[in-house]
Amino acid sequence: MEKQKDKYLEETKLLDYSSKIIQDLIQKREWATLPAKEKIKNAYNFVRDEIPFGYNIEDTIPASQVIKDGYGQCNTKGILFMALLRALGIRCRSHGFTIYKDLQKGAISGIWYLLSPKEMVHSWVEVNYNDTWYNMEGFILDTKYLTKLQSKFSDCSDNFCGYAVATDDLKNPQINWDENDTYIQKTGIAKDLGIFDNPDQFFEKYSQDLGKIKKMIFRNITRHSMNRNVKRIRNASAFI
Repeated sequence: MEKQKDKYLEETKLLDYSSKIIQDLIQKREWATLPAKEKIKNAYNFVRDEIPFGYNIEDTIPASQVIKDGYGQCNTKGILFMALLRALGIRCRSHGFTIYKDLQKGAISGIWYLLSPKEMVHSWVEVNYNDTWYNMEGFILDTKYLTKLQSKFSDCSDNFCGYAVATDDLKNPQINWDENDTYIQKTGIAKDLGIFDNPDQFFEKYSQDLGKIKKMIFRNITRHSMNRNVKRIRNASAFI
């Protein structure tokens, strides 16, 4: 009798972990030979810091395309993280939410901010390690970008919302994984949409609340403006 497949390890259209670019990365970094905890930590740190924060053309791009783009946001970086984990034999699943658009203010501004929906589709990754499910969201912002925000808002000692951050501790957000949950946008959550076996299932049911015209504007104009703003913040010698 054929052994039943583990749904938390399955490859999907979005989690295309057998693609050459993902397999080459794993081989080059020699992650497959590591203990489970180190597999998780290395994949997590790679997605957080070597795939800088930025806005892709849409949420539903495969993991291989996220690597090719070289940047990502909550949903696309989550897809890549999950693909790497499953390629390494680490069980994981998606948890969907909506978040208030307030947390994007600063990263997006002006007319583009006004045109965006009040709530945006968001997700984090739940990773199974030692029979415990850990919530992982702290990989969304790369450390260089976050450090510039911490410097700019150095007088903030508690709640902060803006520039793609929503946390109750801007100075010391829990973004490093060591058998713990990690978060960077958690306090901006509006609705819990539930747990899904994979991101494909999640996005089949939920998508950004944009009509055809707004979607076209976002893909061709808005996201490029947002990415320029994010790069300006990340690369500024002084964030004013």
